Amino acid sequence: MSANYFDVVIVGAGFGGIGAAIQLHRLGYDNIVILEREDELGGTWHVNRYPGLTVDCPSTTYSYWFEPNPYWSRLYAPGPELKKYAEHVVDKYDVRRVIRFNSNVEGARWDDETQLWRVALSGGETLSAQFLIAATGFLSQPRRPDIPGIETFAGRVIHTAAWDDSYVLEGRAVGVIGTGSTGVQVIPELAKCVSELTVYQRTPIWVLPKIDFAFPSAVQRLFARMPFTQRLVRWFTDTTVDAVMVLAMWKYRHFKGLNIGASTLCAVHRFLSIRDKELRRKLTPDYDFGCKRPTMSNTYYRTFAKPHVRLVNCGIERIEPDGVVARDGSKRFIDTLVLATGFDVWDVNLPALEVIGRDGRDLGKWWRENRFQAYEGVSVPYFPNFLTLASPYAWVGLSWFNTVEYQMRHIARLLGEVQNRGARTFEVTEEANARFLDQMTELLDDSVFYLGNCVNSRSYWFNAAGEAPLFRPTSVSNAVKEQLRFPLSDYTLV
Repeated sequence: MSANYFDVVIVGAGFGGIGAAIQLHRLGYDNIVILEREDELGGTWHVNRYPGLTVDCPSTTYSYWFEPNPYWSRLYAPGPELKKYAEHVVDKYDVRRVIRFNSNVEGARWDDETQLWRVALSGGETLSAQFLIAATGFLSQPRRPDIPGIETFAGRVIHTAAWDDSYVLEGRAVGVIGTGSTGVQVIPELAKCVSELTVYQRTPIWVLPKIDFAFPSAVQRLFARMPFTQRLVRWFTDTTVDAVMVLAMWKYRHFKGLNIGASTLCAVHRFLSIRDKELRRKLTPDYDFGCKRPTMSNTYYRTFAKPHVRLVNCGIERIEPDGVVARDGSKRFIDTLVLATGFDVWDVNLPALEVIGRDGRDLGKWWRENRFQAYEGVSVPYFPNFLTLASPYAWVGLSWFNTVEYQMRHIARLLGEVQNRGARTFEVTEEANARFLDQMTELLDDSVFYLGNCVNSRSYWFNAAGEAPLFRPTSVSNAVKEQLRFPLSDYTLV
């Protein structure tokens, strides 16, 4: 067999790719490779290193179920601890040996004649594989705003997904574009060291108070020695987070009061943090809670009360070499521009690489022309032996690990059946895919996305057609159970 042949090629060494590799090892697949474009593992937790980076759901929930981490320093752990956790998991489960770093995948094409995937790398090398798994994540391609003049700005431009730790911010006049979840985390940290901070807000965000606390070393030792104690904490955080999301977002039709309660809590938090009535008005969203990714912070609102911090919410007209001109004609002189503008989900990330399936079908083109869809959030008709982990209707719950875990179960059941039958290929049927799409869209009819006021949210959860196909609008437990009972006849095995 050629040295360029693998049983499985996985694209991406984030938590999705790591989880897939662990499951494949359990199934007996050893000739696998993970292709990672960065120089280290961890995905978003390697790329993102901006000040203030933390998880935005409890750390006890933000981890693999099969590998709890008793050593989180806080309920909401800082970013470096997630990177350390990824390294621990990779070393414990012997995944590092199959990772190839600095390997940028340009595209993949299904070869009907050989029944193999041909995976093209940017250096000209081509790999062959029986199975291809795309674990590129939803948030892998940073988005730069299309603002006139940004390319000619004479100062330093830093995207939060490409942070430069060597750049000294102390004493600088800084402008931040973006007030999403990343902006909420980075803005208070920047305000601690810069001389002037101007925040350019397009859309206000719902901000909840953050109930956070440290886990003392004694508690960490307890978790390590008596794992069931941490399991109890995790059961509480898992259940609470999932219940709130299901009721406030997916069952909005029947539990609108819970959604209103969440927005009221945000309003009280904003009122207690900001005394200036006009400033509170500028920071108040005019869309329903849940239309756009909410976040938590005890310092974000208070930051705007500092004398050297300014909020501009009228939009940006243009960027000049020495500053930013707002649409009201005012200009702020800045020397550093921080882009907290997130990621390009719909135009670039879905999919994050060119994938050509059976009969020359282009996955990205087909999704855009025929709606975004994927059976159980993992497979697509006309794409044999292909699984996509960051796909339409895949994201369940707030913790990305919930998605990874249910998809690992799907991989185990599907490939286990492939092995039992001695099959060479699998492909989901068009009928099964259409049935699943109908189920998901019907469930979304009860959601805040379609029944709430989301017009002004400008949320990346919606695509250009106004659809919201990122999420699987069910509970986490439902997603997990479905992997144990989906009809194996939904796949054609040859």
